[in-house]
Formats: sequence, structure tokens, C-alpha cells
Amino acid sequence: MEDGTIAGAPLAADAGASVGVGDGIVAVPGGAGGVDSAADVGAANRSAPAATVSLASRAVVPHTRAGDLLGQATAWATLPDDELKRRATAAAHGHDRAALWSLAEAHLTLQGRSGATLSAHTRRSYRAGVLALVDAWRQENLLHPRRNAGALWLRTLEAEALSPATLRVRLAAARTLYKALRWAGATEADPFAGVRPPRDATAPWDKVTPYSPEEVEALLAHATLELRVLLLLCAHAGLRRAEALALRWRDVHPAGRALTVRRGKGNKARTVALSASLIDTLEAWRAAGGAADGYVLPYRSETPAKARLGDLCRRLEIPYRGLHALRHTCGTRLVAETHGNLEEAARHLGHASLETTRVYAKWSNATLRKAVGSW
Repeated sequence: MEDGTIAGAPLAADAGASVGVGDGIVAVPGGAGGVDSAADVGAANRSAPAATVSLASRAVVPHTRAGDLLGQATAWATLPDDELKRRATAAAHGHDRAALWSLAEAHLTLQGRSGATLSAHTRRSYRAGVLALVDAWRQENLLHPRRNAGALWLRTLEAEALSPATLRVRLAAARTLYKALRWAGATEADPFAGVRPPRDATAPWDKVTPYSPEEVEALLAHATLELRVLLLLCAHAGLRRAEALALRWRDVHPAGRALTVRRGKGNKARTVALSASLIDTLEAWRAAGGAADGYVLPYRSETPAKARLGDLCRRLEIPYRGLHALRHTCGTRLVAETHGNLEEAARHLGHASLETTRVYAKWSNATLRKAVGSW
């Protein structure tokens, strides 16, 4: 159970509850994944059906306040060892999707590298992976899976033509579930040990094409003031989608021509230089009232932001490549205008490795060839 509630009521921690697994199935909210009500579950994550909880889960998931990730992790971690094992075993035997995700999420919070600061996007991806595995292994003994069950599951996903990136996330989520089950003492099984996803044959620079400078200029010319802020935060400041949406006014410093990303990828902070046009747009947006609650932008999820950009692209007959392609535009332009200085581009974009930034050098070369070819 992601948030410890069922139909608005807290889950009991009564280990003696006696109910059937098939009794009273109810959809539950998505907790850290950002789903607000049972009715929103399917719309919020169509790649994985909504987690459901039977009345049996009341005896498995420790009671915590809704949305309290650390509290949920603490509730699992402070159970006596035998009770932790009992509950995890019961969840596995019953293929209890909600309880198994709750256990895995608690383990992620306690033992994961990012701890309680793991991004909502990553949590949603892991949740989808855990639920997909539990659904696929309905006929499998989760505590004692057959030999090669892990490898067979991954190859089945490959046959479904899932992208290499999706396969990697699904495998990471499956491993997380079994780390959590071993942590709880429910099993010693490690069905994904030695299982490797296929190599991605597509070069990074062939996966997402940046918007061209001309396309960005056209988008800016026809965008609302609100959308121009988003476009420039991504295309000039090079912010990731989550970084742009999480930006607060207190972290914007026009006088210093910079903004601060408090919690970027890997929870790393960085200072980002502001372009003159971005400063002007931010000041105009602030004067117009800006967004509420101290945030620069009004979007609390990526969905409305993507929809605004998608609508504008369709109106202008510009191929929609998503918000992240604007960051690629920034990286390509930085590499070109700094004469291939990957260190400068990496610092601006918050890359941990120059190999990531090197992708933009490839795009920059392609842009150069196109420019020279038009002479």
C-alpha cells in the first residue's frame, strides 16, 4: 500500500485479521507517484494498472499517514524481525500488489542511494515495474521462483518490443522487490542475479533530436508568457523537466544573472547562468503575478506542461519532441558556441560525466554540416 489508506480509512495493523485475498478489492492512491484519488489511478499511470488492496492487506501493511514515505519506511523497519518476515511472506504468497510495492518502496527509502529524496518520476517507474512483475508472475512462487525465471521474464519483455530503457527500469524494479523481500527475511532467492538487459544498439544522439534554433524561435514568438518561461528555462537554462517545475522564485537571482537548482539529478545542486532573454521573461512573468505558492511555474506535474507545448507545436506544424528535447537544444548550442568546450556545457547542464555531454557534440557537428551545406 503506497499511502496506508483504503477508501479514505487507515489500514489496521491487526496481524490477526482473517479475510480472503479476494475480498473487498479497492483501488488505492499512488502515494509518491502523485495520484490524488482512486479515480485518477488509471489516468496517472496507464503503463501499470492501479495498485489494489484486498482486505487482507490490512493485516500486512503497517499503518502510516497518507503520503508519509519516511513514516511508511519506519513502520516497516521497526517491526520485530519475525513480524516483518511474516508480513512480507504473506504479501508474497498472496501476490499482494499493494503490500509488495509498499515493502519495496520502504526498502528504496531506507536503503536506496537517494533515500527519501528519490524523485517522484523514479518512484512511479519502479512502482510500474514491481506491479508488472507481480502480475506476470501470478503462477510463480514469488519466494521460490523457478530456475531461470528471471531471465525468461526479461526475454519475454524483449519479445514485446519494449525499449532498452524500459527494460533496464523494469529489471531494476524487479531487483528492488527481491532486495526488499530478502531484507525482510522472507526469502533468499535472487532470481535476477546475473540477468542482463540487451545492449542498446541505438546511438544516444539518434534517440532524441533537439529542436532547431529556428523552431525554438517560432515557439517563443507564438507562446504565452507562461509558456515562454518554460521554454526558456529548458532551452536556455537547460533545466530538466522536473527541475523547471520545481523552481522557486527564491532561487532566481536576476541581479546575479543566475538561478539555483536545489535538487537536480542525483540530488545535486548547481548554479545555472541566465540568458538576457530569460531574465526579461522571468521579470515580466513575476510582474504579471507569476505562479502561486512561491513556484515560478504553475504546473505541479509534467502532464499539463507537455500538453501546452504539444498544442503549440501542432498549431505551428513543428514536430513535437517533448520538453526534454529543449534541453538538448541548449546542450547542442552550448557546445557549438563554446567551440566544443564540453566541460562548460557539462557544468551548465549538470552532467556528472562528459560522455553524456559528448552527445551534444555529435548534434553540433550535424548542425555544422547542415549550415556549411547551405553556403
